[in-house]
Amino acid sequence: MSNAPWRDDPLGYMIGADAAKTFFDDTYEKKAVVIRHKGADRFASLLSIARIDELVSGNDFPGESVDMARSDPPVSRDQFIFPSGLADKGAISDLYRHGATLILPQLHQFDATLKDFTRSVETVLSCHVQTNIYLTPPNSQGFRTHYDDHDVFVLQIAGEKTWRLYDTPIDTPYRGEGFEAGVHEIGDPVEEFVLKAGEAAYVPRGLLHDASTAGDTDSLHITVGLIVKTWADLILEAVSEVALREPGFRNSLPPGYARPDFDRTESAAQFRKLIDAISREADLDGAYDLFIDNYIRSRMPDTSGTITGRGIPDDKTAKFRLRRAIPWRFAGDEESAVVITAGGELTFPVAAEPALNALLDGGTISRADLSSLSDEDALQVIEKLFSYGVVEPC
Repeated sequence: MSNAPWRDDPLGYMIGADAAKTFFDDTYEKKAVVIRHKGADRFASLLSIARIDELVSGNDFPGESVDMARSDPPVSRDQFIFPSGLADKGAISDLYRHGATLILPQLHQFDATLKDFTRSVETVLSCHVQTNIYLTPPNSQGFRTHYDDHDVFVLQIAGEKTWRLYDTPIDTPYRGEGFEAGVHEIGDPVEEFVLKAGEAAYVPRGLLHDASTAGDTDSLHITVGLIVKTWADLILEAVSEVALREPGFRNSLPPGYARPDFDRTESAAQFRKLIDAISREADLDGAYDLFIDNYIRSRMPDTSGTITGRGIPDDKTAKFRLRRAIPWRFAGDEESAVVITAGGELTFPVAAEPALNALLDGGTISRADLSSLSDEDALQVIEKLFSYGVVEPC
């Protein structure tokens, strides 16, 4: 994947360099946009229908890793999932033949190319990025009109799909605040377009939409979902930190507060006092640092090559560099040097700090750069960085 086209500019790869320049100011969480890339094979290196056939036929997928949908008549999971919990490959093929959409949720967890792609996108967005795959036979529709509770990019890999966009009944809904049929009025489409192979779209959460295959060929697209943290999440964390320091937040509500004759006068005064304490004591940096650490730790490390390359060069001058797209934060103290990275944190002798800082600043590291440590300790530093996917040989 050394020539993967998404690595240098993942946002530009999806929506084009020009659209990427103004995306966060003009489009993000505001409106849908359709990108008419030239070249039907723009996204072909990510996935193909042949690759889907290979994956489904060659793997015993657990039930949670495959789904199917059809707007009419609907498909139930017992039609394609064995009692054992594994996917029924024959039933999947038969249902697909009869117009059901094949869905492979979270395929990036199993496919190295898609994982590399999502890692690249995460470097730009600082949020969890997932891929859901939709393969729909000709003249079929998988889902009825709905909205998603997360923003998505749609990358059309093969075939064509007709999209219809409606109104936005819920502005930037919370995660889990899903569409409810009969509650949210759909109305008439406000925009309709055909997405062709090599083209893309961005659809913000809360925007009602549906899609069906166009033409007489199968349609394959990747939905790139953005699972974000919100300001509400950050503020709630900051408030919880204040509550740990301020006992007034932990006092019980007044006895009898649920009675019809309860007087709220004193409660209103206490409420304002606590709100003032939040305004005065809430720490943005503390909450941000916690979110950053949790985000970094929750990423999966890229350890490709660490098994075949378990024996790193014996040369003390052999240099290593940071892996591409590796998330990190340095959190050393007087007793140790700590690198928080994908999967957790790595602790090193404090004497390794200068060499680690040089590495994290974009430089390289070798055993020779760790001359203040014993040769054995220096080797352990390099081996740990390599084994956990932080560095790779230059």
